[in-house]
Amino acid sequence: MSRLRIFNDDAPQAPLLATSDRGEIAGELQAIGVGFEQWEAAQPVQPGDAPEAIMDAYRADIDRLIEANGFRTVDVVSIAPDNENREAMRAKFLDEHFHKEDEVRFFVAGSGLFTLHVGGKVYEMLCEAGDLIAVPDRMTHWFDMGPEPSFVAIRFFTEPDGWVGHFTGTDIARQFPRYEIGQARPSR
Repeated sequence: MSRLRIFNDDAPQAPLLATSDRGEIAGELQAIGVGFEQWEAAQPVQPGDAPEAIMDAYRADIDRLIEANGFRTVDVVSIAPDNENREAMRAKFLDEHFHKEDEVRFFVAGSGLFTLHVGGKVYEMLCEAGDLIAVPDRMTHWFDMGPEPSFVAIRFFTEPDGWVGHFTGTDIARQFPRYEIGQARPSR
């Protein structure tokens, strides 16, 4: 289940808000300029399907975003827990950084933790299957795929070098919990 927690950036153990309500999540993220949507596949897909089949299942939403935002490239990335490069891949974006274009990701399967640092607050967004998050260019954030990453995501790009991370050099990301599957999920 998707979840948003909001913290003061100097209080990583005391969330100001914790919600799994999709409407509330969308409203809180919209207030800081972050897009959040829920998509449903037009046909069944699963991890391991060909990228073309995955994109065809979400074609109407993909085309709508391309038209609205001018994206030039759309691809599918798939990471499995047995990937031999998983530790390096996880470490790549664990520190606070920004990109010079919007970072738009749709989770077809699995999950990942986007954490945004905006205006003295930290917004920890657990994205799961069916979630689209659109982080505006230059918004500082970090992403954690967990120690045993498992997700399939559709990525949108305007320029080939657009999602290169520009790191801030702060240690704020190390002050907040990492995404350990099971621990970062909302309690039931």
